[in-house]
Amino acid sequence: MNRRDLLIMSGAALLLAGRASASNIDYTPGLVQQRLAAGETLFVDFFAPWCGTCRTQERHIEALREENPAYDAAMSFIRVDWDTYGRGELAQSLEIPRRSTLVVLRGDAELGRIVAGTSRSAIQELMDLGLS
Repeated sequence: MNRRDLLIMSGAALLLAGRASASNIDYTPGLVQQRLAAGETLFVDFFAPWCGTCRTQERHIEALREENPAYDAAMSFIRVDWDTYGRGELAQSLEIPRRSTLVVLRGDAELGRIVAGTSRSAIQELMDLGLS
């Protein structure tokens, strides 16, 4: 193996290791209610894999989680695939208007939300709500 290949493989391994530490939970019906009943704080991301806004939000969320491990300690990150569940019970009960909606929930309360916003500072403010 030459030096260039080794560097490329090492970089890829580091990227994968970083992503593995910040895990997302894929939504299934009933999951949010179950986790809230257990006393968890949830960061719920209504996304579509083809959505550019969603990809920008995801980059900011992952970077912020990497920079501050307290986010992962304080809340669970649940990703809701809009194409599958966008018209489902959860989206309807939370009145989610579209994909690229981020919501922080605790107990019976919605602590905050962003709809189609891609500002890193706004996303950080929303995530900070889950820390308090």
